[in-house]
Amino acid sequence: MQNKINISKGKQEVIVYVLLAIITLAVFWQVNQFDFISLDDNVYVTENSHIKCGITPDCIRWAFTTRYFDLWTPLVWISYIFDYKFYGLKAGGYHVTNLILHILSTVLLFWLLNRMTGAIWKSAFVAAFFALHPMRVESVAWIAERKDVLSAFFWMLTLCLYVYYTEKPVIKRYLFVLFCFICGLMSKPMVISLPVIMILLDYWPLGRFQLQKGNVILWQLREKTLFFILSLALATGTLYNPNGAQPKLLSLSDRIVNATVAFLTYLGKTFWPHDSFTLFAFSGQPTRWEFLVSSLLIIIVSFAVIATVKRLPYLFVGWLWYAITIAPVIGIMQIGLFGIRSISDRYTYLPSIGIAIIIAWGIPSLIKNEYIHRKILFPAGIVILALLAVLTWKQCGYWRNSFELANHSLEITKNNNTAHALAYLLRGRAYFDIQRYEQALKDFSEVIRLVPDCANFYYNRGFTYSKLGQQSRAIEDYNEAIRLIPNYVYAYYYRGKSYDSLGLHQRATEDYNEAIRFGFRQDLEQ
Repeated sequence: MQNKINISKGKQEVIVYVLLAIITLAVFWQVNQFDFISLDDNVYVTENSHIKCGITPDCIRWAFTTRYFDLWTPLVWISYIFDYKFYGLKAGGYHVTNLILHILSTVLLFWLLNRMTGAIWKSAFVAAFFALHPMRVESVAWIAERKDVLSAFFWMLTLCLYVYYTEKPVIKRYLFVLFCFICGLMSKPMVISLPVIMILLDYWPLGRFQLQKGNVILWQLREKTLFFILSLALATGTLYNPNGAQPKLLSLSDRIVNATVAFLTYLGKTFWPHDSFTLFAFSGQPTRWEFLVSSLLIIIVSFAVIATVKRLPYLFVGWLWYAITIAPVIGIMQIGLFGIRSISDRYTYLPSIGIAIIIAWGIPSLIKNEYIHRKILFPAGIVILALLAVLTWKQCGYWRNSFELANHSLEITKNNNTAHALAYLLRGRAYFDIQRYEQALKDFSEVIRLVPDCANFYYNRGFTYSKLGQQSRAIEDYNEAIRLIPNYVYAYYYRGKSYDSLGLHQRATEDYNEAIRFGFRQDLEQ
């Protein structure tokens, strides 16, 4: 990763900044021609009347007070409001905004690592690995995942300002760090783990632990308490949503098993990004052997990095960076309607940085020969990044539109019922959006055949039946959705509309009242 180059350090840094920006732009630029995807893009943008009302006090107030789509992410909504102001409903503009945020995060990551370590080319490798890995495509090419790229930007900016603060710990710099951290929290709840990452960086590479002569724990608490309080407040607010639809939770033991296997699955996909072409890659309940092997490997690696922490601190920091940032999304906590057995590329957006740190600093530390560094490691790093860039460019192309993404996903998920079902779901929604309801109905029925215990799937088919005028069948599906999730607001509301269409006004009124009781508001009608 390290090489001797007869160019001044300042010029090397400029070269890295330019190359990172240009290559990332080239690999992802095709997204500016892509369409909206018929899975969540409609909820976030195309059918969301709130982002279309302009940059007004009412719109901004809505952004800061809504739990639209079950999360409090006001800055995401504000970013969509600005996008709509400039682009209307031209999808390319929204894609370009995602790409710009991804590029900014990449160059900030390079600045961060280079500022802390002075290792230009190792820092450049980590930033390029982050920018060009195929598992980044889902976050960048999916407009509904604006929260990934926006929160990552504030994550990087917060850490950069934190390093600036550690160089001269004054209240003004501290407040800038705190402000950017709050912006990150308002972009995605995953940012709650950032204070722990600050502590890791204090250990290495900042070396602040060695400089402290007093009680280290008290010093960290005094400096980070406000950050942890804000993280706890957001985590509590995210998990506590009494008006949201709550799917049935698996037992804690089942969730631990799923999380353990998912932890290692993400790690494996980072090193070998196979089958990274699906919108989701759900897995079934892991076997006992998968759990035991995953647990054993995690324990072995953890003991190894702890045993070498003083000699190889970057392995310890990289491993914990990965573990801490992946923890909120591996299934211990359940948020959303689709359950917890999900494996999605976007969840590795920030965690992958920890693995890249291990590679960039760990591999050269095993090889002391400078000639090998210069003649083998440095070119090998370039080849790896080039291969990742090619794979990412190819994968990015599958996100051109809903039909292309869904059809490709159907081809490669035949051995995974849930992933296969979600590909049908995406295509069914795409058919629905262009009012080809019969084709949508066939795909939604196939979804339910493959995964018969998800309320959202029955809701989609019921809504399609109602569009076809088959209200009795629609009511049957809404019934099943409500059976699976008793406070499913929209199932009550649209079952009420179906009852109204059949002249059963008393039943309709009862459903409307239930929908209101569970938090339905007309301005959030889907």
